[in-house]
Amino acid sequence: MLVDDRALHCAMITPEMLDTSRGQPPAPAPQEPRGCLFALSQPPLMIFLGVIGFLLLMAAVHDLFLL
Repeated sequence: MLVDDRALHCAMITPEMLDTSRGQPPAPAPQEPRGCLFALSQPPLMIFLGVIGFLLLMAAVHDLFLL
């Protein structure tokens, strides 16, 4: 039975690897957080929403005037 060599190796975690502190303080948060209006300003999303809205409009027109 052959065993993969990668499975036989193990790593030793040292205290230096666990130290997540940095020499510098973290960067400040941006002044203006991005929200829903930023997401709606993306062209692919607006195209998708426009197509869905158009399909809903056509279904409503069909139901109201052709049925």
